[in-house]
Amino acid sequence: MKEKQSFTKVLFAYAEGEKRRLWASVILSVLSVTLGLLPFFCMYRVICLFVAGEATADGIVLWCLLALLAYALKILTFTLSTGISHSMAFRILAGLRRRLADRFLHAPLGDVENHPIGEIKSMMVDKIENLEPPLAHMIPEGAGHLVLPIVSIVALAVIDWRLALASLVTFPLSVVCMGLTFKISGQNFTKYDKANNYMNSTVVEYIEGIEVIKAFGRAGVSYEKYAGAITDFRTFVVKWLSSTFATMKLAFALFPSTLIGTLPVALALAGAGVITAPAAALVVMLSISMVGSLAKLEVFSENMRQVKFTVEGLEEFLEMPSLPEPTEAVPVTHTDVVLSDVRFSYTGKAEDEVLHGINLTLPEGSFTALVGPSGGGKSTVAKLIARFWDTTDGTITVGGVDVRKMPLSELSGLVSFVTQDNFLFNCSLLENIRLGNPKATDEEVRAAARAAQCEEFIEKLPRGYDTPAGEAGNRLSGGEKQRIAIARMLLKNAPIVILDEATAFTDPENEDKLQASIAALTRGKTLLVIAHRLSTIKNADNIVVLKNGSIVAEGTQEALLSGCPLYHDMWQAHIGAKAWAVSSSAAKEGN
Repeated sequence: MKEKQSFTKVLFAYAEGEKRRLWASVILSVLSVTLGLLPFFCMYRVICLFVAGEATADGIVLWCLLALLAYALKILTFTLSTGISHSMAFRILAGLRRRLADRFLHAPLGDVENHPIGEIKSMMVDKIENLEPPLAHMIPEGAGHLVLPIVSIVALAVIDWRLALASLVTFPLSVVCMGLTFKISGQNFTKYDKANNYMNSTVVEYIEGIEVIKAFGRAGVSYEKYAGAITDFRTFVVKWLSSTFATMKLAFALFPSTLIGTLPVALALAGAGVITAPAAALVVMLSISMVGSLAKLEVFSENMRQVKFTVEGLEEFLEMPSLPEPTEAVPVTHTDVVLSDVRFSYTGKAEDEVLHGINLTLPEGSFTALVGPSGGGKSTVAKLIARFWDTTDGTITVGGVDVRKMPLSELSGLVSFVTQDNFLFNCSLLENIRLGNPKATDEEVRAAARAAQCEEFIEKLPRGYDTPAGEAGNRLSGGEKQRIAIARMLLKNAPIVILDEATAFTDPENEDKLQASIAALTRGKTLLVIAHRLSTIKNADNIVVLKNGSIVAEGTQEALLSGCPLYHDMWQAHIGAKAWAVSSSAAKEGN
């Protein structure tokens, strides 16, 4: 089991590869605040000249110019520090988002789907962005703001040790107030995270489901849930902040209040002749110099708690187990697919098993169909072949090679997968199809589109193939989106093709054409089709009937009609539904 590291170590680990910039930023920040003390010393020297009666125009101008130079160098070093730290921070954030996307890509699909979309969006966009302040500000600037009070307290101790102690007089009470604030609010950070994730998920659900909400007249109920989630989150945050208001404000007021102790002590020591008047003035200036840094440190400590929860949540995602895979490709000489005693549970627990000892062979170049009642495990079998998950037990081989022993990129190159839920990326339709083969020419893309019966509806769009999918998405039917996905599959030209209800939304007019195109272009490939429209798979070489996660029969259409009651009943139901649809269509035409 991996030992859990402190969040600060993890945060610094994110800066791997950027440590030179980090150190450069820290050094420049420390130099900046140190230079910020020099003007106070210069003013001290001017006061000394007046007290000694030695003030001259040249002497005053010299010390003022030195103060101005120190201030200019302070601004320059601070600008360089923040410029470097921001460049470093955004590089790190970009790297973290790439790592997170890569983790989602290589983790089992079930592990990713266990997280609500709002939680994933919050982590990818909002929470990773929360790491910019500590990386760009807290670490470099915090180092500088930590050095300044230390240097100032040491300088006070050099003048008189009692002044150093006096500068810390408010420290104990401010620490108590800060501790109470952390204790009260710390208990609510987990609740805050859950409430925020729930609100994000509700917002995404409301926006994505707006069409269904309108169609079923559920706008009022759905809006109440949406508004309720936002209101509950607001109420929680206001209550949380109110519970720490008094202690937090006291801490913020007391921590930087160094003058409360140093001013009376400096005046007393100066009155007693222990220190000079210029030294007393320097004490006041040094005390004032600490105020800004101490206030910043207090803000950083408050923000660091939020960063702690962000880092811990991010690590949970980054530590999601990846599907193990070798780095070297394995020679595959044929494309037989064999499932041997395959068992699978989404939770990994035997009592939740959804596939029970599946034994199935898809010979190279064959057409195999999976049919059966909903929930029987058909899509699960297909996704296991594509290795969206690993089997709980048993093996799946492609070309005699266990899919777990080949790189995911190699398996992806061998398998094309088209589902009934087809996602279009926010780029042109031409590029959406080209995802199947990034090296394909425009003409090859258009040829695949024609084969998938896409060209007719694409050419009706305002910009044709160049129409962005986001713009076209509102105009494309489910069947048209499916045909775009099928065009991708045809362009990929993989030797193994899995179609999971790939023509479920296609209208009858285009379905026959599409089925003919798919049949022609997948000839010679290992084809697995999941279908509820049994007429589309009646010519399959082997029809496998799945029920409750087990194979109850397999064979040709004729063999199953005579030897499998379940398939016979399904066929009769399909024929009856098809006849009813035809008669209804004829009746409408007659009217």
